[in-house]
Amino acid sequence: MQWEEVRKHYPHQWLLVEAIKARSDSGKRILEQISVVGIYPDSVTAMQAYSQLHHEAPERELYVFHTDREFLDITERMWLGVRGIRMSFPGIKLFGLAADGPRTN
Repeated sequence: MQWEEVRKHYPHQWLLVEAIKARSDSGKRILEQISVVGIYPDSVTAMQAYSQLHHEAPERELYVFHTDREFLDITERMWLGVRGIRMSFPGIKLFGLAADGPRTN
């Protein structure tokens, strides 16, 4: 599914999604096809599910989003760690509602 379809099927929900088909373009991660892994009542529960699944299968590209978010804007960051240079996707942690309500960018 694409994000627009997901938003229609799961309005006002916290979701754990997996990128089925994704690419990088100018420092952004573009999710072309995604699959809904789980639906959650709040961000804390969604993040707990993300943490568990990421621990079990770290190779999967997982994200937590709220469907009130109109567009997915995922910025890639390179970071140097103990294991060398790795890609970091801030969106893997949490995308959704800001303190003052849903983000629409």
